[in-house]
Amino acid sequence: MFDDLRTASLVAMIAALSMAIAPSSQAQDILVPMDAVQADHLKAYGVTYWALTKGIEVDWLLNYRGGSFLIPYDNAVEQELRVRGVSFERTSGAQSAAIIQDVESESNNTAVVKLEKAPRVAVYAPEQTLPWDDAVLLALTFAEVPHELIYDEDVLDGKLAEYDWLHLHHEDFTGQYGKFYTFRSLPWYIEQQRQAEATARSRGFQKVSQLKLAVAQTIRRYVADGGFLFAMCSGTDTFDIALAAADTDIVPQEYDGDPIDTDALSQLDFDQTFAFHNFRPIFNANEYEHANIDAGLPPAQIRNPATDYFTLFEFSAKWDPVPTMLTQNHVSSVKGFIGQTTNFRKETVKPGVVVLAEAPGRNEVRYLHGTFAQGTFTYYGGHDPEDYQHYVGDPPTDLNLHKNSPGYRLILNNILFPAARKKKQKT
Repeated sequence: MFDDLRTASLVAMIAALSMAIAPSSQAQDILVPMDAVQADHLKAYGVTYWALTKGIEVDWLLNYRGGSFLIPYDNAVEQELRVRGVSFERTSGAQSAAIIQDVESESNNTAVVKLEKAPRVAVYAPEQTLPWDDAVLLALTFAEVPHELIYDEDVLDGKLAEYDWLHLHHEDFTGQYGKFYTFRSLPWYIEQQRQAEATARSRGFQKVSQLKLAVAQTIRRYVADGGFLFAMCSGTDTFDIALAAADTDIVPQEYDGDPIDTDALSQLDFDQTFAFHNFRPIFNANEYEHANIDAGLPPAQIRNPATDYFTLFEFSAKWDPVPTMLTQNHVSSVKGFIGQTTNFRKETVKPGVVVLAEAPGRNEVRYLHGTFAQGTFTYYGGHDPEDYQHYVGDPPTDLNLHKNSPGYRLILNNILFPAARKKKQKT
């Protein structure tokens, strides 16, 4: 009797142990859901990027549960997900096949995009830049995506060729030092001006605007050769303004010691720009704005962030996979946030540029994308998706408090977009 009980107990223990380990041993894939059940959306991108660096291809399930990821089962992947606190589900071969069949069904606005190789990431920013000075640096750091800082001399020395994806820091490519003229007596402004002028002289330029133009034109060639460009806030409009003003002087005398060209407006060349045309630069040195590209926000909205939202457009996942990738999210409306450049007037956006998000009922584009020769550009207005009105000296945004931020998800969509296998267009 005792032996029978002991045997039965042993069998039960073995059965329980088998059930405990069965999911791992039988799992064929790992589904990383990106809908509302995900505990940490931002780090989910980081794990996906990490898997790509290990040679593991990932299926991006566009419009399926918020843009989920399907990763071949691997113990190391599961461990990485657990360590980073990312929600996941093991799936059997049959379950994975059913998911893929559902996503590829012609009756659903969903699609499978294969992610193959982790893009090499660079951020255009001065070395002394702190991570919280830039939302993209915050996102990359929190998601644990490897990246490097490069700046003017690196760009001019040809270092861009080492990277697939480039983000423009909140830079002033017009050479007006961010139009912070009212702060010209403060130590940080004086040091910024000193460094920029020193770099310009060392490179043989008489003015900082000439240095920045050379940098912008080099980045333009990088995109033409197949680079992926992403920019936020003033990195968006000042880049295009500098390119348009290549053959004229739009910089007020307060910044460079000589006056603006009298025919500056007629000399603007909008064929050189990526996203914007028919804009007018602002020549007032004391005005904290570079051009009429930025639509700004009414004072009532600045006082009440709760009323400021923008809406993501829905695209055909099978016919328009690129804009679909860039707008993957678990919500369709995203809370707004302002910056030196907050949004873009529709009339200044070039025909052919794809509008990814806009503010309903207002003449404002918040997020756009386009192609230039072999490369692409994506512009995203505003400074920090989780800090509505960021001021100099404000404490950094703690993304541990915003692990499910829809606004930050848009940034990280752009990190994975270059990893996608290029598909032939349907005809």
